[in-house]
Amino acid sequence: MENLALIGSRLGLYMGIVAFAILFHGLITLSLVLRAAGIRPLKHLKDMSGVLLMAFSTSSSNATLPLTMKEVTVKSGVDEKLVSFTLPLGATVNMNGTALYECVAVMFIAQAYGIQLTWMQQGIVVLTALLAAVGSAGIPMAGIVMMSIIMTAVGLPLEGIGLILAVDRPLDMMRTALNVYGDTCAAVVVAKSEGGLRSG
Repeated sequence: MENLALIGSRLGLYMGIVAFAILFHGLITLSLVLRAAGIRPLKHLKDMSGVLLMAFSTSSSNATLPLTMKEVTVKSGVDEKLVSFTLPLGATVNMNGTALYECVAVMFIAQAYGIQLTWMQQGIVVLTALLAAVGSAGIPMAGIVMMSIIMTAVGLPLEGIGLILAVDRPLDMMRTALNVYGDTCAAVVVAKSEGGLRSG
């Protein structure tokens, strides 16, 4: 029973760290990017609330893409040509939430197995997570599949993925919402720089 309680507390800590990192990136880092581009972050967040709810509930940036394109065009005033280029591209390659999650998850699995990763291995985790996130599909739980690449690169046992599988669904919902929100932020920043923003 003590072991189960310890595992539960460590999984809870893992989930808390991932959730905190996702919220920090979404609410602080991306807000600073928007502010630097001259866009009001709170207004943009409010305008994208429907998109974020859809992304959160479906865990799929691809399923959310039609609504994202509509809302960024209508509510943020981004030109349709820019929306048609930036958002599908973002839904394919801009998986910042997935990359963030995979780094934390691999570090957690390494600690659970008592494996100390060197600085070089940690660098490989970060680099491989970024590359794997780019190749990750915009469907539910795609990040779990891509994580096997990262774990193989640093010599971690693949069965370690089973440690986090039980708690992956809520984290998948959160990272998908971050992925989609990052896409909308990129779209409005590009539109602002290219003069394709009609408002805000």
